[in-house]
Amino acid sequence: MKAFFTERKLNIIFSVAAVLIMWLVWIIAYYSVKNDYIVPSFSDTMVSLWGCLCSGEFWTAFAFTFLRTLEAFILSFLLAALLAAASALSKTAAAFIKPFMVFLRTVPTLAIILILLIWTSAKVAPVIVTFLVLFPMIYSQMVAATESVDGGLVQMAKLYGVSKNERLFKIYLPQISPDIFSQTGANVSLGIKVMISAEVLSNTYKSLGGMMQSAKSFLEVPRLAALTLIAVLLGLVVDIAFSQLKRINSKWRGGVK
Repeated sequence: MKAFFTERKLNIIFSVAAVLIMWLVWIIAYYSVKNDYIVPSFSDTMVSLWGCLCSGEFWTAFAFTFLRTLEAFILSFLLAALLAAASALSKTAAAFIKPFMVFLRTVPTLAIILILLIWTSAKVAPVIVTFLVLFPMIYSQMVAATESVDGGLVQMAKLYGVSKNERLFKIYLPQISPDIFSQTGANVSLGIKVMISAEVLSNTYKSLGGMMQSAKSFLEVPRLAALTLIAVLLGLVVDIAFSQLKRINSKWRGGVK
C-alpha cells in the first residue's frame, strides 16, 4: 500500500512538472518573439479564457460541438462493434470488410470535407468526417481485441457446439470489454480534435471550430489561444473520465463470478 501511494505521488509530481515545462516554454516563446500576433501573452490568454467561460455564446458552441462529437462517436462505436462481431465469427466477413477499412484509413480528410460541404451542410460535414476517422480506428481496435482472446477457449466452445451468440456474449465480450473501455476516452478525445478541426474548415456556426475561425479572421490571437486551450482541457477531462470505465468494469467482472 505504501509503495502504491509513493508511485501515485510520483506520477502526480511528474504530471505537474510536465505542465510547468509547457507553461515555461510558452513564456519563453512569448518573450523571445515579442509579438502578440504570433505568440499571445499568458495573461491575455487567461483573460480571454475567462471571457469565453462567462459567455453564453461559448457554452452554446461548446454544447453543439460536444454533442456532434458524441453523435459521431456513438455511430462509429455501434457500427464498428457490429462489424467486429461479424469479423470475429466469420473469416469471410473479415476479408470482405478489410478493404473498406483500408480505404477509409487512407482517404484524405481535407478532400472529404470539401466534398461533403458540396453535398451537405457545415453542420453535418464535421459529424461525417469525425465518423470516418473514428470508425475504422475503433473497428481495428475491436478486431485486435478479439484476436487476443484465448484461441483454445474458442475452439473448445466450437467443439462443444456453443452457438455463435453465446460465444460472442460469453467469451468475446467479457474478455475484450476492458480493452475497449480503456480506449474509449482516447477515442472521444481524438473525436473532439477532429470535430473542431472539421468545424474550422467548414466554418460551422455555433461551434468551437467556428469561434476559432472567427477569432483567426479578426486576429484575436489571445481568444484563439484560449479556445485552443479549452479544447485541450476538454479532451483531457474526457480521457480521464472515460478511463474510469475500465476500473468500474474490472470491479463488475470481479463481483460477478
